[in-house]
Amino acid sequence: MKKQVKEQQININPENAMNTLTITKTAPPQWLLDFWKEIDDKTFGKGFDCFVEDATCRLGIAEWNGREQIRENLRAFIDTGFTAHHDVTEYWDSGPLKIFRGIVTMKPDDSTKPTVKPVMTHFFYMDEADPTKVRSWVGSVGPVQF
Repeated sequence: MKKQVKEQQININPENAMNTLTITKTAPPQWLLDFWKEIDDKTFGKGFDCFVEDATCRLGIAEWNGREQIRENLRAFIDTGFTAHHDVTEYWDSGPLKIFRGIVTMKPDDSTKPTVKPVMTHFFYMDEADPTKVRSWVGSVGPVQF
């Protein structure tokens, strides 16, 4: 199912630059599904190859620089006592900017704690030199409780 929205003003890196892009609602690409699967399976392998080596990530209050730091900090976060499962419910592609919305099911290892399903929204800015790779990832998840 494709849906097109024309003449959207979307801020592309650098943050002060304005561009007009056409954005298309479409199925999520394999690289995105592979990335989330690495986290869900706790393998943290080749799915992270979607990032350029010096990619940046701003996830909630986290600020990570470099593919390996992104990988290791996500591994450390997941290792705090839960299993995650990411579902992509909506994906939009404009070329240099990919946007998706989804739900992450977070099941604690401690069965006395409840499973939570916060909403997540992520922006992936693709690399200009290699538009198949993510240059910058900005996302938010949650809150996981009030």
